[in-house]
Amino acid sequence: MTILGIESSCDESAAAICKDGEILNNKIATQDVHIKYGGVVPELASRAHQQNIVPIVSQSIQEAGIDINDIDAIAYTQGPGLLGALLVGNSFAKGLALSLNKPLIPVNHMHGHIMAHFIKGDKPQFPFICLTVSGGHTQIVLVSSFTDMKIIGSTIDDAVGEAFDKSAKLLGLGYPGGPQIDKLASNGNQSKYHFKAFEIGGYNYSFSGIKTSFLYFLKDQQKQNPNFISENKADLAASIQFTLIEMLMIKLKKAAHDLKISEIAIAGGVSANSGLRNRLKEIAKEEYWNTYITDLEYCTDNAAMIALTGYFQYKSGQLGSLRDQPKPRMSFNF
Repeated sequence: MTILGIESSCDESAAAICKDGEILNNKIATQDVHIKYGGVVPELASRAHQQNIVPIVSQSIQEAGIDINDIDAIAYTQGPGLLGALLVGNSFAKGLALSLNKPLIPVNHMHGHIMAHFIKGDKPQFPFICLTVSGGHTQIVLVSSFTDMKIIGSTIDDAVGEAFDKSAKLLGLGYPGGPQIDKLASNGNQSKYHFKAFEIGGYNYSFSGIKTSFLYFLKDQQKQNPNFISENKADLAASIQFTLIEMLMIKLKKAAHDLKISEIAIAGGVSANSGLRNRLKEIAKEEYWNTYITDLEYCTDNAAMIALTGYFQYKSGQLGSLRDQPKPRMSFNF
């Protein structure tokens, strides 16, 4: 069973080949055009996907050592994501499937991030809890099987990745902001400044309050010292990163305690953050958790996770059709 996976939800054009559940390659074309704008520009993203998708798919097929006719099915990201970007991957996958007379497999992008844990290395045992964190999502997911997953907690406003990016912008750092804060925080004192972490009921999150708190703190300090940010940038980065991570961990620990589950995973672009990865390992020792963190290659958007998810969906008979449309706000229902 050979699956071609295509990912185009945001600003990464990616393709991968999965054969019998094993990933043969994972090719990604990164879009650097957004850097000067300080964020992803949807129109530019979709145009770049149109330029990248044919070369990246061709490269993936060639490097896998297969012929295009060897492909048994085509998996693609149906959503969530940017509509224009999703349309490119959706349209290309449909056209290729139609020309080859092969089935289509629409994949939920967030489902793919969770399935990245089954690409290589130690794999979590069912049931497990996965904290999925990215620029657009923050979710606690109860994973009972490859195709049985349920969100038990999520952000009611902003995602933690957005909070990282906003904080980075306030500190005058470049885009993408999350990695910039992470790098700067390694030289800072995370206990230097304290910011109030806003909590709500259940396993849900809210990050809009901490962004506002950080903004007004910086404004107040700059009134007394105009050079406050430049003189304390590393400590500020370390302190805000520590606060955001602790907000994530509080709810993750609560879910693990309540459900009595010790198999814990993290996924999504923000899971590449070294502070988060290290903090999870620390808590794992305290709570006797078995933790699973994907390789950096599979944390950010990639097609390997889409191809592997498509493989398991194919085995369970979850196929799509040419009538399926991209879903920018695709729900997470299984």
